[in-house]
Amino acid sequence: MRSTILLAFVVACSVAGLAGCQTTSAGAQPKPVAGFVTDMKAFDTFIATHPTPDQFRAAYPDVQLVLPGMVTTMEMRMNNSRYSAQLDDQGRITGGNFQ
Repeated sequence: MRSTILLAFVVACSVAGLAGCQTTSAGAQPKPVAGFVTDMKAFDTFIATHPTPDQFRAAYPDVQLVLPGMVTTMEMRMNNSRYSAQLDDQGRITGGNFQ
């Protein structure tokens, strides 16, 4: 009887401990941000993850992503609606600026 209670306690603690270790899957996408970029801290944190262009478009669908070699107009946008990205060798976004 005593060993059954001890075993049940150990199992309960293990399950509770593992529940706290859950993380999102590697393929999980962040919730899309509607509109233009206003939260620069969150945006910089997102860029620090080195997203792919597709991940960027999924996370910020209203922001025009300009990749190296793309032709765009020269108008100045002051509302963080167009991001010119810098890519690494794997094609991931490592930085850039708003234009």
